[in-house]
Amino acid sequence: MRSFLSTVALLCFQALFAVCHPLQVFGRDGMNFSVHVENQTRVRDAMSRRQHRVYQLYSRTSGKHVQVLGRRISARGDDGDKYAQLIVEADTFGSQVRIRGKETNYYLCMNRRGKLVGKKPSTRSADCVFVEMVLENNYTALMSARYAGWYVGFTKRGRPRRGPHTLLNQQEVHFMKRFPPGEQPELQTFQFTTIPKKSRRMQAADTR
Repeated sequence: MRSFLSTVALLCFQALFAVCHPLQVFGRDGMNFSVHVENQTRVRDAMSRRQHRVYQLYSRTSGKHVQVLGRRISARGDDGDKYAQLIVEADTFGSQVRIRGKETNYYLCMNRRGKLVGKKPSTRSADCVFVEMVLENNYTALMSARYAGWYVGFTKRGRPRRGPHTLLNQQEVHFMKRFPPGEQPELQTFQFTTIPKKSRRMQAADTR
């Protein structure tokens, strides 16, 4: 009997050690779990297929859509403008994306001076990678993955703002995703179902 109890106690101790050991490792090494998760979201996902999405970015300030006009970037495009149709490529576990103009095939990038420019697809520069952030007001912001704290932003006239002059709470960096005309997903119509009075009486009787 003592041998059996000793075996049970040993198994319980081993299980408790297995559960607590990872926590001890984090505490001993001073590791921050949120930092660990953030680092993992930046790792490229080589096993999965790259996701491509096509949509327009509606600027909150200019009231127009972001355009990739070759090397020049603006936010003056009308709804359905061919230069305003953007291909968004995501190849990470997190929210890092690369944005390419469907018509020009140029990528939206931010150089070291914080200026928005278009670059050819042959350029695999880190300047062309952005972190897609969904804000509390349901708008989307795009922060440079290379220059943290610098955001894609435009003035009321649709001119690009330099990254160092942008803040997350500014309307200039807030965008709304829109599908190009003719590419909206099909929405199922909601049908109301009425209950006859006779059925209501029967349901009321069953509840009693």
